[in-house]
Amino acid sequence: MHTPLVASLLLLALVSSAHAQTEEQRSTLGDQKEVAVTIYNENLALVKDQRKLQLKHGPVALAFRDVSAKMRPETALLRSLTSPGGLSVVEQNFNFDLLTPQKLLEKYVGRNVSIIRTNTATGAETTESAQVLSANNGVVLKIGDRIETGLPGRIIYPDVPANLRDRPTLVMSLDNNGAQQQDVELSYLTAGLSWKADYVVELNGADDKLDISGWVTLGNTSGSTYRNAKLQLVAGDVNLVKQRVEITGSAIMAAPKAMLRKEAMAEESLFEYHLYTLDRPTTIAENQTKQVALLTAAGVPARKELLLTGNDYYYQSSYGDLGQKMKIGVFVEFDNKEASHLGMPLPKGVIRVYKKDSAGNAQFIGEDNVDHTPKNEKVRLKLGDAFDVTADKKQTDFKKLPGVGKYNNVFEAAFEIVLKNAKKEAVVVTVQEPVPGDWQILNSSHPYVKSASNTAVWKVSVPAEGNTKLVYRTQVRY
Repeated sequence: MHTPLVASLLLLALVSSAHAQTEEQRSTLGDQKEVAVTIYNENLALVKDQRKLQLKHGPVALAFRDVSAKMRPETALLRSLTSPGGLSVVEQNFNFDLLTPQKLLEKYVGRNVSIIRTNTATGAETTESAQVLSANNGVVLKIGDRIETGLPGRIIYPDVPANLRDRPTLVMSLDNNGAQQQDVELSYLTAGLSWKADYVVELNGADDKLDISGWVTLGNTSGSTYRNAKLQLVAGDVNLVKQRVEITGSAIMAAPKAMLRKEAMAEESLFEYHLYTLDRPTTIAENQTKQVALLTAAGVPARKELLLTGNDYYYQSSYGDLGQKMKIGVFVEFDNKEASHLGMPLPKGVIRVYKKDSAGNAQFIGEDNVDHTPKNEKVRLKLGDAFDVTADKKQTDFKKLPGVGKYNNVFEAAFEIVLKNAKKEAVVVTVQEPVPGDWQILNSSHPYVKSASNTAVWKVSVPAEGNTKLVYRTQVRY
């Protein structure tokens, strides 16, 4: 073996031995100066934990306590803010196996413990030595020349194993060539921290304006508390090797009453995502769900639409009756624009919509998911199906015509849609028909528009407590 390689191996062995013999130094939340938490949509967060430490020169065994129990240890990075380059990490171990009676018992399998029994009549205590044979689904002990199961008394352990901690701890072997007092920062990615947006909308009586409140729902199941944290949220679909589950949470909040737009969180672009920063520190406690105001806006112009959507299969075959009392969807949409008192990129979440009844009480009328919505885009919500507006639909004629030119199949079909309105006021129903192939409307009782290459759309007025019949004929060629 080459002499330089031998020298290197000996030096590494000496350094490892020195670290093994170094007395462990603990860092707790009492050393913490600042913590910043950036949370992503995918149950992932970036934690930056700054602490002031007193480190001796040379090898240091540091137990960095109160980190996240769901830390991804391969992402952990410790750096010195005071002496960059003067502090190096030789080795690190993440101890997330927390101290519990069961865990302590499991760690002592194959080792000896003391069993203290109490005489119920006299109160006298006797002590026996026992070997723990198993701690799986109960305990098996060898006491003297006999085997016992269960817990015959109190168990006394001589010590706590080094890899069993009362708090999640990152144990690091360091070499300090810098100052003794240093500000250090530990950054790492962790699961167990997540967020989602929830929105509360209140429609006005005419269904043409709405008030909206946006809330950020935070969830912390990471096993650690982040006190007075600088909180930032990233909205966008960040690619991860392994997707994680989001938490859910919601609350009903009162919508604002003034024509006011207020952003409780500052927003900025970050790469192809959006970053939201809370303007004040906040504590994210362990096993806590917290809500933080995101935005409020009042008097946002809104549009309600009653929509009947068809299918394309009945344009190329004979079907006759297509449905009685067909459901008509109810949609509400609004524009995310400054002119509409909004204009802020909206993180994805659930929008819950309310409307006041005749007594002035807000009643829930539906909810829908909204995806990440940039500024100046439209938000469209399906709230349910209309109760008083229905449709009867049938195919009144169908025939196959001879092929023409490049088209082998030519079909002609006629349809009748009766829109019925039981309400005391007139409504407008949008009829949207996906028509396949090369098509044309030969005749129609109402005007239509070709909204897309395969879609015909009618806007049909239906009188109060009345009905309107839409009749049209199509020709479809393949």
